[in-house]
Amino acid sequence: MNIKILLFVIMGCLCTPMLKAEEADTTRINNQIDLDEVVIQSFKEDRSLSTAPIAATAVNGTMLRNREVLSIKDVSSLIPNLFIPDYGSKLTSPVYIRGIGSRINAPSVGLYIDGMPFFEKSAFDFDFSEIDQIEVLRGPQGTLYGRNTMGGIINVYTKSPKKYQGTSLRFTGGNYNNYNGTVSHYGKLSDRVAFAVSGDVTSNGGYFTNEYTGKKADDLFAVSGRVRLEWDMTDRLSLRLTSSLDYTDQGGYPYAPYDTVKQAAGAVNYNDYSSYKRLMSTSGVNLEYRTDLFSVNSQTSYQYLSDDQGIDQDFSPIDKYFVTQEQKQSMISEELNIKSTGNEEYKWLFGGFAFYQGFDNTVRMNYKLLGYHTHKEYDMPTYGMALYHQSTFDNLLTDGLSLTLGLRYDYEHAKNDYAAFKEIDGERNETDRFDSKLSFSQLTPKIALQYTLPSGAMLYGTITKGYKTGGFNTSFNTEEDHTFKPEYSWNYELGTKLDIWDQYLSAELALFYIDWRKQQIYQPIASGQGFMLKNAGKSESKGVELSLHGRPFSGFQWQISYGYTHAKFKEYKRSETLDYSGNYLPMVPANTLNVSADYTISSLFDVLDRMTFSLSYTGTGDIYWTEVNTATQSWYGLLNGKVSMTKGIASLSVWAKNITNTDYTAFYFEALGSRFAQKGKPFTFGGSIAMTF
Repeated sequence: MNIKILLFVIMGCLCTPMLKAEEADTTRINNQIDLDEVVIQSFKEDRSLSTAPIAATAVNGTMLRNREVLSIKDVSSLIPNLFIPDYGSKLTSPVYIRGIGSRINAPSVGLYIDGMPFFEKSAFDFDFSEIDQIEVLRGPQGTLYGRNTMGGIINVYTKSPKKYQGTSLRFTGGNYNNYNGTVSHYGKLSDRVAFAVSGDVTSNGGYFTNEYTGKKADDLFAVSGRVRLEWDMTDRLSLRLTSSLDYTDQGGYPYAPYDTVKQAAGAVNYNDYSSYKRLMSTSGVNLEYRTDLFSVNSQTSYQYLSDDQGIDQDFSPIDKYFVTQEQKQSMISEELNIKSTGNEEYKWLFGGFAFYQGFDNTVRMNYKLLGYHTHKEYDMPTYGMALYHQSTFDNLLTDGLSLTLGLRYDYEHAKNDYAAFKEIDGERNETDRFDSKLSFSQLTPKIALQYTLPSGAMLYGTITKGYKTGGFNTSFNTEEDHTFKPEYSWNYELGTKLDIWDQYLSAELALFYIDWRKQQIYQPIASGQGFMLKNAGKSESKGVELSLHGRPFSGFQWQISYGYTHAKFKEYKRSETLDYSGNYLPMVPANTLNVSADYTISSLFDVLDRMTFSLSYTGTGDIYWTEVNTATQSWYGLLNGKVSMTKGIASLSVWAKNITNTDYTAFYFEALGSRFAQKGKPFTFGGSIAMTF
């Protein structure tokens, strides 16, 4: 289809006069970007996010479909102060909330899928099929959740067979040979037993051509499947089993030399095909027992991940370096909590969390010009436990005033068995070996005060300590660089949530300040062949978040989400000659913005049951890519649109992303004395057809 014709059709449909429609949906939940009913699915707290003293946003499945959100990276900038750069492959998905994040090693933001924790960023990027809802909780959540929640929590929930029934088929096709097929079935074996089965296949021809090979550098094939069983064993005891399998085979790393004058990436041009393959299996068992006074919940999870990376390390036509990396990870965790139920004025929760993570990593680097190989082996098992408690006192001293107190204790133990070898002419010699152990423990408190006015408006303030353990670097030149220390933060937040204009408009405003000590900063090692974490002295992050959601009339709604973050180093002397104090933190956008609108027409001339027009604009910037603050990405915006039509069991949609074909840098790094960057995805368009029986 001609691009100009498609653009004309989409923009013409979006400008169609808004015909009067029947009331399609009168459900509203405060502080939700919402197109249909949002059901609180978390087993942590039985209350709406709109009544909790926390900056949080929930995005349901309808909005995800209307925005054509296909992966966690597509959620970036939909949420205030959330940034997830496109790294070039699924190997890592660094997540930043309010400036807190980590590009390498363990994440600083927790990810839960149906209550199951995902420990590593190499597991974060999975295909979004059959997603019912996403919740993003900003700020430390240690008194409610497990490991690595210093920056916040992302909760992803797949569709429940108790809520959905039937069979669905969906096929999507687009330019750049982009194809996706999804099939799912939700059924009931009895009144107490429900199940779901789904499968997803994705193929993409790639967006960027490697000039050296003449082929696409970033082609992709991925397939995944998921099963879910829910069994109400008794009126009080329920069981949920969830298991998924995910396989990815992709070309990756469409990196190009970076022009410091133009502040832009050039053409991809390197000789060796680079790739990433991943096999991931995740399973969980959730048991919940409920009484009139309390409930007990157990979540047991296991994840296995095996991946292989091959990468042209110099990203040039010269045959200099090629690196292969193999990772095998086994992670098992148990989370148990008991909490009060009912509408009592005192609410409490006690929880415990324990985990074991086995991590084997092998890295081989071929120095082609020099005629030798290096071989490094890492065996890094880690285990830990945490105990946490949270109490909430409602109507304290006066009606509407609530106080929340929380406390968490962490203990973690890590080990690293390391060996390095050098191979020349088939002869292998050991060059380094060590066996190290690290242990960490910490207490982190939380206090929150909220006041709910008779009108329903709510004001709150929180003080929370954030904490992330130290660990081992996998790249280093000196013994001092083998390890890095824990980081700490004190987080202060003031906010309000309210309805305006007789509930036609809801708003949320939050102000935050983060006092950060010993921040873990990624740095290129002296040789330029890899990155490591080092601790800065002091940092701070402060800003504001605003969310507005309106439904001025039947069938039409709009949302605005804006986040501003001012994050700088207060004390950071990298060496005797390099002092970055006062510089901006890397990988932290100063602004994130999302403006979107959806208009649904019901019973259109008796030809269609429903027709929905969706338009969304996301803006991000400015971004400083390194602590040096020389390479930047200024403000850029992406315009996306979609038109969906439904008749009976069938629906048809056309969509477009980056309609204005905005040219921007999605990722930047420095290695081997050179600068490289990856361009953002260009204008893409396509269509989808779906059937539900």
